[in-house]
Amino acid sequence: MTEVRLPDIRPPLEQYQENVTSQCGEDGVIRHALEVIGERDRWCVEFGAADGVHASNTFALIDRDGYSAVLIEADAASFDALQRNTANRPNVTPLRRLVGFEGPDRLDAILAGTPVPHDFDLLSIDIDGNDFHVWEALADYRPKLVVIEYNPTIPNEVDFIQAREQAVTQGSSLTAIARLAEHKGYRLIHATTVNGIFVDAPYFDRFGIVDSSPAALRKDLSLVTWLFQTYDGNLRTAGYDRMRWHDVPLRMHSAVPHLLRGFPPSFTGARRTAWRAWRALRRSRR
Repeated sequence: MTEVRLPDIRPPLEQYQENVTSQCGEDGVIRHALEVIGERDRWCVEFGAADGVHASNTFALIDRDGYSAVLIEADAASFDALQRNTANRPNVTPLRRLVGFEGPDRLDAILAGTPVPHDFDLLSIDIDGNDFHVWEALADYRPKLVVIEYNPTIPNEVDFIQAREQAVTQGSSLTAIARLAEHKGYRLIHATTVNGIFVDAPYFDRFGIVDSSPAALRKDLSLVTWLFQTYDGNLRTAGYDRMRWHDVPLRMHSAVPHLLRGFPPSFTGARRTAWRAWRALRRSRR
């Protein structure tokens, strides 16, 4: 097995990670971040909220701290569960909507019909794909803290944004989302396995974070796969060895025919002739 030796990353807010209903310690970091910010209106917004409990980044605030909330979910079965779970919470507004990035589906338009203040405390975005684009489209509201899902299989060095289409579910890299955040006036303060946590820039200095880059604040790279080439035309991988969401082994196939695998400068005779013919054929097809 090829070993991946990772740097010893020690994010300042890692010590606060704790789960009530969140996936990867977000509940504890959110609680601490809001304490550091200090200025609260006790409102939060989450979409897709699912049933309002499972993998929720807002349930702890609602249940323990009495937060008011707008919880948005598009799936019919999940929304039914959301309604049941919030039936006795008059301070929670459940909405069945698909949040998009244009027209009446923009989060701005959806929130305009609710009493949520414009600088509410927490926005949680988890829609498995267009997270980047829906946050980019948000203009009228400015939450103090934003928790947003990124694709955890993408290395920090890759700046990838999925296509701006509702039917696409690929996810964007943390680096791309961090770049968007800085453009919008936010700074990264922590990254869990699947979520980046950003604070409105005026509050950033209160956290005492020196380096806010993904490389400095993202410790868990356990879902990243590294791909590299060997001199003989083969592809090798290191790190995570499965297709993350399909749960099947990762298989890489080289475009070089098996008989031509090897280090080309060392080819001789018929093998060198075959190599040159195969390469000429591929170039002609381009």
